Amino acid sequence: MFIQFEETPNPNTLKFLPGVKVLSSGTRDYQTIDDAGQSKLAQSLFQLTGVDGVFLATDFVSVTKTEDEDWDLLKPHILGVIMEHYASGLPVVDDEQTVSTDDLDEISLQIKELIDTRVKPSVAMDGGNIEFVSYDEGVAYLRLEGACSGCPSASITLKSGVENMLRHYVPEVVRVEAVNG
Repeated sequence: MFIQFEETPNPNTLKFLPGVKVLSSGTRDYQTIDDAGQSKLAQSLFQLTGVDGVFLATDFVSVTKTEDEDWDLLKPHILGVIMEHYASGLPVVDDEQTVSTDDLDEISLQIKELIDTRVKPSVAMDGGNIEFVSYDEGVAYLRLEGACSGCPSASITLKSGVENMLRHYVPEVVRVEAVNG
């Protein structure tokens, strides 16, 4: 197995591309080993000293390190954990679930569609994810995950990029707010 890695705009996060499917759909964002209960891969990564977050997507794994950790020392261990996990044959996540859009109103569906088709692919290229959370009285609430959750440029991306795009296509949107966790 040859695993590639890429830098992200967040200097504390690297994106690892194992060349095989990580999740069949959706994403998972783990901030602690306790959060990672359904993922043996994430649990194993958290066992490494200096790992501060694990984000899983359909074709990549983003790992966030603590500020004081050195990528040159941590990276080989991360690569080893990912290779060992895939060699074991265990699933990445024990219980994958899909999110239903049945209860969303028309404006929420428009916002979700724009986020999924126009924003999410760009954010994924940087090792992260953006999810529609809700819409209420002109405010679109979005969650940034993976490399994006701690990225220094995340608020600029949300306000100048995503907010302007949503306001253009969905006039009901007045502003965008980030939701943590």
